[in-house]
Amino acid sequence: MRHNKSGVKLKRNIGARKALFKGLVTSVIENERVVTTVPKAKAIKPLVDRMITLAKRDTLHSRRQAAAFLETPAAVQKLFDKLGTRFGQRNGGYTRVVRLGWRKGDGAEQAMIELVGSELVKRAAERAKRREERMKALQTGKGEGEEEAPE
Repeated sequence: MRHNKSGVKLKRNIGARKALFKGLVTSVIENERVVTTVPKAKAIKPLVDRMITLAKRDTLHSRRQAAAFLETPAAVQKLFDKLGTRFGQRNGGYTRVVRLGWRKGDGAEQAMIELVGSELVKRAAERAKRREERMKALQTGKGEGEEEAPE
């Protein structure tokens, strides 16, 4: 019986499982979405939520705890600078798991784990980029038109 034994093994020993979880959580924080299998996505969901909760506290101790778990300093930086402020008013539920279907090679069920609101952030970034390109085109168009008119 499995009384008081939480978590999943994923057919790995403890070292391989911890390394897998650290890598996946770091990837989710850096890229804001990762495609993996359903059991792995369900296993890392509470870990990602715990990292974001640490980022909301934003103390030296919480930074050190996050740095001990995450693999890259860039992930720690993004977690505390961007994600902690983005989810500051939200009480949990920072991630979502979306099932994508079956993988062609081995038939494993795929899922995408992503941060809630990341689609809005990506759309806003794309919108800002398009706006900058339009402004640059208008400025270069006006600049050329003004130069050609006096000649």
